[in-house]
Amino acid sequence: LLALALCLLLVDDQLWLRILPARFREGIRGVGTRVPEGGVRRVVVALVLVLVLLVTGTQTLLLFKRDLDIPGPIRAVFRWTGPFRSLNRYGLFAVMTTSRPEIQVEGSLDGRNWRPYEFKWKPGDPKRRPRFVAPHMPRLDWQMWFAALGSYRNNPWLMAFMSRLLEGSPEVLGLLKDNPFPESPPKYLRGVVYDYRFSDTSLWWQEGAWWRRERKSLYAPVLSRDQD
Repeated sequence: LLALALCLLLVDDQLWLRILPARFREGIRGVGTRVPEGGVRRVVVALVLVLVLLVTGTQTLLLFKRDLDIPGPIRAVFRWTGPFRSLNRYGLFAVMTTSRPEIQVEGSLDGRNWRPYEFKWKPGDPKRRPRFVAPHMPRLDWQMWFAALGSYRNNPWLMAFMSRLLEGSPEVLGLLKDNPFPESPPKYLRGVVYDYRFSDTSLWWQEGAWWRRERKSLYAPVLSRDQD
């Protein structure tokens, strides 16, 4: 909803003048910035263009050569333009990870045979086709990805989530694709970290696998209903 609200600013003012009630039209007509005309305007546009090309061009070079020696004046321009957040890269995903660790949550009744809990959206079964989610944001699956990049000690919510699975909480189970223990909750629960990569064409044709994965380690100590 917030993203949609921001998109309203992209609608041309003339359209708003046609569709909005009369009491709002005068306010829209009065909004605007006087743009310099003639030679002054050309100079202003040229200066802005040079600034944009300088900053964005240097950032593009840094993507390919991180040890690039940037001259002091250009660094000063970076510091000056940085707070405006207009010429810098989008911060949240400016740098993406080159691997994809995923946590597979598994339960067991005897501590030897384990059944996986499948999530609605994130990778699990290698033969399961990736799903299209936009514009939906699957919060639990999204947070599981972030948790896999760190330690369980930094993600107490995940331990609480797994504890609720041991209790068989209907609300928490409703967040998952299915429940591998429909009769009663498991006695043991663990999180296993796998490294996921897309499969190649030959593997997809042979096994129907969309992913290939390699087991790495346990994410956290095995939980048990007997624990305090």
